[in-house]
Amino acid sequence: MTLPAVNAESYSDNSQKLSISAAQAVLYCPDNGEVYYSKLENKTGKIASTTKIMTALLTLEYASKNNKKVKFTQDMVAEGSSMYLKIGEVVTLRDLAVGILLCSGNDAANAAAISIAGSLDKFAEMMNKRGKQIGMKNTCFVTPSGLDHENHYSTPYDMALLMSVALENQDFCKITSMKSEKVDFIKPKDKSVTYSNHNRLLSLYPYCIGGKTGYTMAAGRCLVTASRKDGLTLICVTLNDRNDWKDHIAMYNYGFDNYSMVVLDDSEAYFEVDTVGGKLDSTTLKGKGRTLIVLKSGEVDKINKKVCLDNFLYAPICDGDEKGSIVYTLKGKVIATHTIVAVVYNNSEKENKSLWDYIKGIFNNAV
Repeated sequence: MTLPAVNAESYSDNSQKLSISAAQAVLYCPDNGEVYYSKLENKTGKIASTTKIMTALLTLEYASKNNKKVKFTQDMVAEGSSMYLKIGEVVTLRDLAVGILLCSGNDAANAAAISIAGSLDKFAEMMNKRGKQIGMKNTCFVTPSGLDHENHYSTPYDMALLMSVALENQDFCKITSMKSEKVDFIKPKDKSVTYSNHNRLLSLYPYCIGGKTGYTMAAGRCLVTASRKDGLTLICVTLNDRNDWKDHIAMYNYGFDNYSMVVLDDSEAYFEVDTVGGKLDSTTLKGKGRTLIVLKSGEVDKINKKVCLDNFLYAPICDGDEKGSIVYTLKGKVIATHTIVAVVYNNSEKENKSLWDYIKGIFNNAV
């Protein structure tokens, strides 16, 4: 579940030291839905070919159910960046996604859109419907390629939301992380083309895991990327940015220097507690829970952990019975709570007696 955007200035004054050339920008953490740097992140603007993140996501979602063969036709021809498809050639939908993400093929985007929806307009309807599902409130898609149109726009924050959802798709993650990929055409059979990824950040920044470039004269340079370090994922979006590679690296360095992913794991924590009225004198308990939380640098040592358990327990106790909790707090606020459950069956002594033992007990009492 994605949380609403939060003003970056509420997190760290260090963000003020960033000097970003972009007209608009955002540094977003999909792990907790927080914004760590922002510059007009909710203002609408042209997004050029970063649009293709949505096009590729819909294409791959459709291809996972029906990776059909697509014949390139005249109505799929497009100007601008290209996968260089020729009329009559045939590739699969997934191969079109490669062309959409790596070489930013407008022809590939049109081909996928028309083969899936029947027309560019119908596909735009699909894009906008999916955008609403994601929570993109200030976005309108008109074309699958991102070529300029007065009614085609988005915001850095909305594009960060889109990228966070796209990263949940395994096929998308695999393709967007590739520096190059070979496509074997179905027709002609002997044609194979290796496409290079336009996202230079995959080579410039060691933690980059993918993204999408975009450019038109009206939009300027647009870039959406994602990086992961020590379990923490961050997404950068810049619109109209002449120094986008440099700016993304600067924002990532800021994010990874100031925030970290902390794992609170009690799945291997065991406890032994005295037990009254049971067949056993004690009962074995185990922690149950694993929480991932993003914290500011230096806050990890300030986490307080409290184990809440009674000094002794009463039988009967069954496997899985909740008998306590582990509570983590930071600055007086609870940040995680894990349960403690029984992992050993410890019934009352009376209920464990055999019928013969029960009869002997009555006879002894009578005597």
